[in-house]
Amino acid sequence: MKTLFKNAKILTMEDNQPIFEGSLLVDGNKIAYLGKELPKGSFDQVIDCEGNVLMPGFKNAHAHSAMTFTRSIADDLELHDWLYSCIFPMEAKLEAEDQYILSKVAILEYLTSGITACFDMYYNPQEMARAAIDMGFRTVLLGTVTRYRESVEEMKKAYKEINGQNPLVTYVLGFHAEYTATEEILIELAKAAHELKSPIFTHNSETPAEVEGCKQRHNGLTPTEYMEKLGLFDYGGGGFHCVAVSDHDLEIFKKRNLSVITCPGSNSKLASGIAPVEKILKSGINVAIGTDGPGSNNALDFFWEMRLVAVLQKLLNHDPKSMEALSVLKAATVGGAKAMNLMEADVLAVGKLADIIMIDLKRPNMQPLNNIEKNIVYSGAKDNIKMTMVNGKILYLNGEFYLDEPIEAIYQKAQEITDRLKNK
Repeated sequence: MKTLFKNAKILTMEDNQPIFEGSLLVDGNKIAYLGKELPKGSFDQVIDCEGNVLMPGFKNAHAHSAMTFTRSIADDLELHDWLYSCIFPMEAKLEAEDQYILSKVAILEYLTSGITACFDMYYNPQEMARAAIDMGFRTVLLGTVTRYRESVEEMKKAYKEINGQNPLVTYVLGFHAEYTATEEILIELAKAAHELKSPIFTHNSETPAEVEGCKQRHNGLTPTEYMEKLGLFDYGGGGFHCVAVSDHDLEIFKKRNLSVITCPGSNSKLASGIAPVEKILKSGINVAIGTDGPGSNNALDFFWEMRLVAVLQKLLNHDPKSMEALSVLKAATVGGAKAMNLMEADVLAVGKLADIIMIDLKRPNMQPLNNIEKNIVYSGAKDNIKMTMVNGKILYLNGEFYLDEPIEAIYQKAQEITDRLKNK
């Protein structure tokens, strides 16, 4: 399948590459041409972009997709109460098949937000893998080991079963958090990382209270220092949230080439704090952006997250020059791709995977065109997503989904599952 996009403004997200007007050719699942000229030849499909922007899709680098059933049922609570009083009890009622349907709802929302890949952390990862493959969506799955469920052995089994199953889906090692694991589990997990040569990701320093609790349990060590002591990061990885990280924590992140995935929407709603993203970037550490789950955000809206990343840094640092727009866009695309090891889909370039979005510049929030990158970050919205293409296939265009299943059927099944969980 050859798809030609013509009359486009092309934002490649490569360093020092300004937006230019031209054409882009997708052949199969990869970009075959990118330039100012109109390529010659025959094409299966020609799309006139009418001056709208083509750019790499956003990478949602922290998500709990199946948690759509928790949307708006556990609001206005602190993190501890949110988890232990509402979320964990409902999760205990979930069946594996439920997660397949619930994850599809999240994928639909991702597509409308220009998200072409997510880093998904949840139990029964085979169900999200199945949903992603069936819908044509790119997903990196993550282990979710805790003292309550999903053992390291189960995670290793999933790692070997899922990787290589389908090019849209990969799997890496992970655990929920220091406070939901035991030292025995983490030592076993470090051994698994060395055996499989896999990075490890986890929730890390999400709140000051989490950090203080870890210090009390482990002789004054922060979560990052404790994990480093156990050898969990010898093959890289990263941390989600990182609101309450210390200077020494950041030194470890830099030393181990770890990524920080900031989730400002969730952190703001739970009053967890503001991650020092500007400081982290200046430390030479890769930064990516995540929505977190639908239960703590509640939207899966990447425009909302990008705007929050920018404006909260300005507020935190009392400096309107903090976190300029292009840095935010890089975190949303290239930074996410690096954290998720999706470097074949980080920028628009010949030979890269065709994970592409089109930004509608004809909406009033984008006019007039003074600076397109800044418009996307500061005034962009989900209705500016005109197209979402994953792996060379258009999945969303002009408000319509191009999938093999009726959307209303997914919604109906998800509602039935949610009602059952609430009433069980």
